[in-house]
Amino acid sequence: MKSSLIALVFVALSVTGCSDNHPRKVKGDALETLNKTDQNPITEKYWKLVTLAGREVIMSKNQERESYFILKTDQNRVTGFAGCNTFNGTYTLEKGSRIRFSPLATTRKACSDVDISEPEFLRVFGLTDNYTIKGDTLTLNVGRRAPLAVFEAVYF
Repeated sequence: MKSSLIALVFVALSVTGCSDNHPRKVKGDALETLNKTDQNPITEKYWKLVTLAGREVIMSKNQERESYFILKTDQNRVTGFAGCNTFNGTYTLEKGSRIRFSPLATTRKACSDVDISEPEFLRVFGLTDNYTIKGDTLTLNVGRRAPLAVFEAVYF
């Protein structure tokens, strides 16, 4: 009974783990690789901002929520919160951990006493051309310079 249950769970996980219901906008061989493995560690995760331009980010007491972004595989959408305003746009993944963001649309709410520089945070998405991921830490980079921003995956 116990081994049958384990076998059933294994089969169920194998079948659901291999399905690919999420289209991705990537170029060349990267699309084929992502569709086969469906193990892109950067998408469908809540990425909380932890450092910006080398400085630790601490949430203000009056801040609504922490700064974050999520790369949604559905229509390659990026959504997030910049410290005061929400933002959204699109992204493209390419071979070699390359990533590009479209110009972002943001709300225009005014917030007083928010410690994060929203323009600086949003500028990261315009400058970024590659990323590095190690475990639950993601860095957005331009070229081979120091990271523009560092994020930590948050699981709910």
